[in-house]
Amino acid sequence: MAQLIRRAKSGSDWTATELAAYHITVVYQDFATFFGTPNLPRPAINPNVLTTLDHNSAPDDDTYRLLRNLGLAMAPVTAEESAVDDFAVVLLRALGYEPRGKTLRTRKNLPFVICGENRRAQTDVCLIDEQEIVLLIQEGHGQDPEPQLVAGAIAAFTVNNRVRVRTLGLPPLPSGLIAGITLNGTAPIFYKIGISTELVTAVGGGVYPETEAIIHAHLPVVPRPHRRWSEGMKPLDNRQIILSCYEAFKGFVS
Repeated sequence: MAQLIRRAKSGSDWTATELAAYHITVVYQDFATFFGTPNLPRPAINPNVLTTLDHNSAPDDDTYRLLRNLGLAMAPVTAEESAVDDFAVVLLRALGYEPRGKTLRTRKNLPFVICGENRRAQTDVCLIDEQEIVLLIQEGHGQDPEPQLVAGAIAAFTVNNRVRVRTLGLPPLPSGLIAGITLNGTAPIFYKIGISTELVTAVGGGVYPETEAIIHAHLPVVPRPHRRWSEGMKPLDNRQIILSCYEAFKGFVS
């Protein structure tokens, strides 16, 4: 893999080749290993969301808003990729991801250096804690979003350290964890993305780092795995499991 050709690419152009070229491996884990607990927590969300199939039968405005956005995110309309981002924002707010001090942003550009050139990674959704980016969400846009999410995490770590040095007067961190989620419609995969200055330097110089970067991921286990991408969070049994994963994931962005 050290012999792979490395080019200056924006985050939106990253593929599995870039992961291999920079010694990055994604390891999938079961729920207990990934979250550090064997039990699915009860989601801290309006309970009507757990029992109402679609927005037409929603008993309150909050449930209607969430389920309406869920339906739009699952509609196969080519030009409506933004509907997935809108759904992600509504969902995270309903789950309590955006208390005072945290801010959800969409389409935020994050600069980073790759192969000696300045490029950008554009996040679909990100969560900012005061001035630190703690969570990224990447939608598929018709291709594998995993490499793009990793590129965004490298850029986010770079931006966070720049804020520490230039704004807060603090030393840069040698490593850090960026939480991440990829979305295929409304079906998520959760990531814990460890970023080090060694990896950032290697990407910046376009070289193969000696140390392998291990990224951990969890794919929620749903009752009908062969239909997970087409069903997403629409069925109530899927929804309960996926929302429990979102609830457990809050611990990595607090």
